[in-house]
Amino acid sequence: MAYQTYQLPVSDSSTEEYWSAANRRELLIKRCNSCARVHFYPRPFCPFCWSTNVHWEIASGLATVYTFSVVRQNDTPEFASRVPYVAAIVELAEGPRMMTNLVNVEPSQILIGMAVRVDFAPAGQDETSFIPVFGPE
Repeated sequence: MAYQTYQLPVSDSSTEEYWSAANRRELLIKRCNSCARVHFYPRPFCPFCWSTNVHWEIASGLATVYTFSVVRQNDTPEFASRVPYVAAIVELAEGPRMMTNLVNVEPSQILIGMAVRVDFAPAGQDETSFIPVFGPE
């Protein structure tokens, strides 16, 4: 599969494990040990009950398209060379929604509710860093 190279976000103490897992090509989400709910984006507390008793778990990588937009014009230099690209929010099988890019699918073929699966695209120049993207199941 041919991918664009993505710029890796700067990690901090609350996201370092997430990005390390992505480099292993694993998608992590957090689960609260107090209320058992799963959440995404990575943070050190549960957004539902505010407990700090949360842990990482590996997500299945299965999702459905919740919404998407085909970006055909972008004046930001880092993104201008990528157009057209598909920005999307997918709903993970575990429940949380995640912002991502859809790859390896023609924009005209994308449907709300479409089954997708996580893949990992190169990030940065070293080819050892990856970022999660989603493509057709």
